This record gives sequence, structure tokens and C-alpha cells, in this order.
Amino acid sequence: MAAFLLWLLLLVICWPIALVALILYPIVWLLMLPFRLIGITVSAVFAALAAMLMLPARVLRGRPV
Repeated sequence: MAAFLLWLLLLVICWPIALVALILYPIVWLLMLPFRLIGITVSAVFAALAAMLMLPARVLRGRPV
């Protein structure tokens, strides 16, 4: 909602820039999408590696009595 209100303010102040932003936003979003997917994949790989490295310690720790 805040982004929309800021865009409306930009539309009132300088409408050509607001229209260019409105046209370029989907293009930029599509260009950024592969980088987001790569980021999600890398974070998932690091989480899996951390889980595998911590598994022996979690198994040996056992349950407290």
C-alpha cells in the first residue's frame, strides 16, 4: 500500500517518471526473478549442509533425563 501511495505522489509531482516506472517495473521484476531463484536455492543448500553437519552432534547429545 505504501508503494502505491508513493507512486501516486510521484504521479502528481512528475507524471512522466511515474509512467516510465510503471512500464519498467514488470521488466525489472522479470530480470530479477532468476537471481531470486538462485538465492533461494543457495540458501536451501546451505541449510541442508548445516543440518547434515549438525546431525551427529544432535544424535550424540541425546535427551536430557
